[in-house]
Amino acid sequence: MFESLGEKLSIAFKKLKGKGVITETTLNDAMREIRIALLEADVALEVSKSFIQLVKEKALGKEVLKSVDPAQMVVKIVNDELIEILGSENYELNLKSKPPAIVLLAGLQGSGKTTSAAKLAKRITQTSNKKVLMASLDVYRPAAQEQLEVLGNQNQIQTLEIIKNQKPLEIAERAVNYAKSEFFDVLILDSAGRNQVDDKMMKEIVTISKKIKTTERLLVVDSMAGQDAVNTAKHFNTALNLTGILLTRVDGDSRGGAALSMKSVAKCPIKFIGVGEKVEDLEEFHPDRIANRILGMGDVVTLVEKAHKEINEKEAEDLQKRFLKGKFTLNDYSKQLSQISKMGGIGGLLKYLPGLNEIKNKIEESNEHNEIINIQNSIISSMTKKERIYPELIKASRKKRISLGSGRSVQEINKLLKQFKKMSQMVKKVGKNKQLESMLKSGDQNSIQSMLTNNKFL
Repeated sequence: MFESLGEKLSIAFKKLKGKGVITETTLNDAMREIRIALLEADVALEVSKSFIQLVKEKALGKEVLKSVDPAQMVVKIVNDELIEILGSENYELNLKSKPPAIVLLAGLQGSGKTTSAAKLAKRITQTSNKKVLMASLDVYRPAAQEQLEVLGNQNQIQTLEIIKNQKPLEIAERAVNYAKSEFFDVLILDSAGRNQVDDKMMKEIVTISKKIKTTERLLVVDSMAGQDAVNTAKHFNTALNLTGILLTRVDGDSRGGAALSMKSVAKCPIKFIGVGEKVEDLEEFHPDRIANRILGMGDVVTLVEKAHKEINEKEAEDLQKRFLKGKFTLNDYSKQLSQISKMGGIGGLLKYLPGLNEIKNKIEESNEHNEIINIQNSIISSMTKKERIYPELIKASRKKRISLGSGRSVQEINKLLKQFKKMSQMVKKVGKNKQLESMLKSGDQNSIQSMLTNNKFL
């Protein structure tokens, strides 16, 4: 998300770099580039105009004129204004009502509501340790209720029993009664997809929302719809008084106009973004982190959270101890490759690290990174236990045997061993770094993040 916008903003900022003083002429040139970038990203015209005006006013102010690095000060102003239009703060899901907290999902047909219901339920069970019930109110789309039931079974989330020929309001009331009787903390209602100009369907969902007193009313919208998504949010907000937006297919949207326009135009905060097809691919929306990603500053905090969720804590602790002793084997290397794969591959990690957008794009274009992980793991699995611990034993005859066992060439085995050697050398340096050792033992994530961001960990 935002790759295209981020690249174009980077070009605009390059025009300001090296300038001792920011003049109105040089600033106007940069602002013109930024305005074009925003419009090409499908950001609403009124939002673009307001953004440019605010940035320009602040960039010509005294704080920039007196700044040691005026270009960096302009980048900071742009970052602050991006955070402001994205929402300026993180809006958490409100689950503090008397159980069950009722979350109603609304949206157009094909926006991804049913999948989002399962993603949201899974996230709530994992992060809040709540007992969640899902119920489908969609009696119109064939097999819609069965689809939610299948997703529930796949992810160990209970769904309401399907009773044919019930109306949506009847299903909702039955779901509430069942959730209360079985002591569920949260009830997620997956409503039918509706056309925003269909008055009958809109009245139906408004009636459901009022009669069962929903805690959260989330609109699920496809981010790739651009300004159509924003207009949809405006319409639904008028009818339902939405509490938040869940943006789907964000991973496929390189422009990001819907996200940048939503809060200002639709007057509704984005609470979640769908970043992939897996049920775990749902993130809380943090405006400051998104702004950092747009400007190429990375998002190490989200990366740490993803790692914490995906990586086995016991294994991570054992590996940390080995790191601090400067020890690293091919078994450890293989585990690291598997963990990278779980977290979306190398390209998936690079988007969270500062200043690596260009590398990420090249890797994604080559489409080789995940294939390399699979190849290297297959090579390691063809080695003996002793070879994985003592790779220096692997000479010509052993390489030939490993090649036959893994179906990979000797050249690929050499490449793996070369990469492993570099990693081992890095681990030894980490083991000798007393500052990092102290941080890892104390769990000081802020300091670790600072070292990573500034490439000072070696």
